Amino acid sequence: MSRILIALLTLLALSNVQALEPFKPLPELPPIPRSNSQTPEKVALGKQLYFDSRVSFTGKQTCNTCHNLSLGGDDNRSLSTGALGIEGTRSAPTLWNVGFQTVYFWDGRAPSLEAAIGEHLLSSSEMGMPNEATLVGRINAIEGYRKQFEKVFPGKNSLGYDNVTKALASYIRTLVTPDGPFDQYLGGDKQAISRAALRGYNTYIETGCASCHFWVNFSGPVPGLAFQMGEGFYELFPNYIGTEYDEQYQLLSDLGRYLVTGDEGHRYMWRVQSLRNIAETAPYFHNGSVVTLEEAIRLMAKTQLRKELDVQQLSDIIAFLKTLSGRIPEVEAPILP
Repeated sequence: MSRILIALLTLLALSNVQALEPFKPLPELPPIPRSNSQTPEKVALGKQLYFDSRVSFTGKQTCNTCHNLSLGGDDNRSLSTGALGIEGTRSAPTLWNVGFQTVYFWDGRAPSLEAAIGEHLLSSSEMGMPNEATLVGRINAIEGYRKQFEKVFPGKNSLGYDNVTKALASYIRTLVTPDGPFDQYLGGDKQAISRAALRGYNTYIETGCASCHFWVNFSGPVPGLAFQMGEGFYELFPNYIGTEYDEQYQLLSDLGRYLVTGDEGHRYMWRVQSLRNIAETAPYFHNGSVVTLEEAIRLMAKTQLRKELDVQQLSDIIAFLKTLSGRIPEVEAPILP
């Protein structure tokens, strides 16, 4: 059991929280913050903005360009290129089930989904807006959007930058993929996963993968239990420096959370990633350097747990991880104002 999981169990005991259940079926919705209540009208507005290229500076890129909901919620590229033609430095993660996170970006620098969206819109390697006023002015010039914002956010300054991020966040929180085979298994249907997947589940636990990748999103705590929004669940990667993978996949070229905090203890620290739908979200890791799931598992075992997996173990773990792919709802592009 890892030091992180031990600390978490201790925290739960001290705080009188209900007993830890390491794995639970994915709920239909993530926790909704009180500061951004969910309404059908707000979700619909956020969906329009998500698929509207006018929220990018050049008018040629939507949120769905890099977080394609038909491609696993990402773009299946190592590094994405933003609206201004500038390539990012890290791989675009999936947005499916992202509402279950407590911090955002690979380095956890955004304390909420709204904050992460606000940064995305202004980033030169993403949507490329030069400032908040430019984006608000563009949306305000569209009569249909003005009327919708007035309805969804009644009162003064209904069409403000914060409300743009709130609408987008409301829609993105609906991007949930429940009822996968492993969820059905946890719900009592013991025939929902294959024998190979069941062996893989046991190997996953015995190897130590569950030390970090546990709970409903297989990425550690969700908001409101042991961790609150803005409190990140991090792990060192690589944990064991000096393997052949360091150079092969350039694992040491990005200092991770250290670039945010400047804390020497945060070198190569990263937010623990979700394993939900992992079979559909290649390439893997913060730099998108690993193409196959098999190689990603082999690398994690070696760099994180100092273990070598044989062919059977790899095959079984892959079979298990495939059961984490949930039911992806049909997504229809909205009519834009």
